[in-house]
Amino acid sequence: MKNPEFQHVSFSQGMRRLFYMIQPNESSFQNVEEVPNYIREASPFFISLMLLELLVSWLRQGKPPGPLDDTLTSISAGVLSRIPHMFFRSFEMTCYIYIWENYRLFSLPWDSSWTWYLTFLGVDFGYYWFHRMAHEVNVIWAAHQTHHSSEEYNLSTALRQSVFQNYTSWIFYSPLALCIPPSVYAVHIQFNLLYQFWIHTKVINNLGPLEFILNTPSHHRVHHGRNHYCIDKNYAGTLIIWDRIFGTFEAENEQVAYGLTHPVNTFEPFKVQFHHLCYIWTTFWNTPGFFHKFSVLFKGPGWAPGKPRLGLIEDIPEVTGKEVPFSSSASQLLKIYSAVQFILMIAFYEETFANTAVLSQLTLLLRVFFIILTLTTIGFLLDQRPQADIMETFRCLVFLTLHRCGHLKPFVPSLSSVFEIFFSICISFWGVRSMKQLASYLWK
Repeated sequence: MKNPEFQHVSFSQGMRRLFYMIQPNESSFQNVEEVPNYIREASPFFISLMLLELLVSWLRQGKPPGPLDDTLTSISAGVLSRIPHMFFRSFEMTCYIYIWENYRLFSLPWDSSWTWYLTFLGVDFGYYWFHRMAHEVNVIWAAHQTHHSSEEYNLSTALRQSVFQNYTSWIFYSPLALCIPPSVYAVHIQFNLLYQFWIHTKVINNLGPLEFILNTPSHHRVHHGRNHYCIDKNYAGTLIIWDRIFGTFEAENEQVAYGLTHPVNTFEPFKVQFHHLCYIWTTFWNTPGFFHKFSVLFKGPGWAPGKPRLGLIEDIPEVTGKEVPFSSSASQLLKIYSAVQFILMIAFYEETFANTAVLSQLTLLLRVFFIILTLTTIGFLLDQRPQADIMETFRCLVFLTLHRCGHLKPFVPSLSSVFEIFFSICISFWGVRSMKQLASYLWK
């Protein structure tokens, strides 16, 4: 797929992409290299809908759709999940092209409407089975659980994606490579994901007759619930018909409590991404017997010796309605500071993504290091970790160093001196706190 500088997309076209309201004649390409990076181009429309959700929620309930700390963590996961795309084509796409080039049985025409609609159904069907297995196979769940780790449910939750999910998802789309050109697949794998953005919201209720065919916010709220009636339900991507056919559909009928059945209780992005893998690793070595070890990996997350493949519903804590989502104990001022630093990082991230092709490998690697360092440090600040002060001092020092060496440049050149002054003040502030903390530790 293309990885160009940002392409101009009209408001109408951008919104239609999010709702899969695109015609074959405007999204058919002969070669995979011609396919636009629809995910990248959707960023302004993600932000627009998130601001609209914020406005609607504020008007209706007098509060935002989710707390700032959770929103920053969700977007952080989305940023981490996209970083590998700066360096190489997605693993999912690479595997598909390999199967197409070496094992295809025949080739459907890339410019046929029939091929376009068949691929739409094929990708959505493949997504249903991938998504279902992501909940029923522990080692795949280890990646997918990232998306479910938020105890809130809003549009930012849609961006809470796994770094390594596509290393297993390709398996479920590979049969399509036997006959469907990669360029057609590349279009639909992106549209299928884009469609799922807008359904992560509580501000849209029932959509009437559309509820019978499409995956909607109501259906997907059930999927994100940890109530007993919500567990392992509504795996659909775009069409809810697959759940109705295969017996996994459940309508929304009571207040949903969101998140993992055992909340992770952190805003640190790497723990959000990898905590279940660590759990599997520990469980694997503590479980005796080869077949039991095999089951730890390939049976459900709730499995244990003597239990059914997917575990027992009785082992999942009952929802009482009194659950309080985990929140940061950081002061409001620190949360605002974290948000400001996060916004600056997002600006550098977007600029880096747009100019990946023209940046040197060294500059690209240093920018990625700074982005990851920023995400991690903000997580530490929100979690109120003891190391947060030292990490923030180091992070601000890294920024100044990269800025003066020309590896990080502000989007508005005239702001260079402002950035230098701001980050110098930050170094002084966090440096003093770090020294006090160190002195206190040594005194003890």
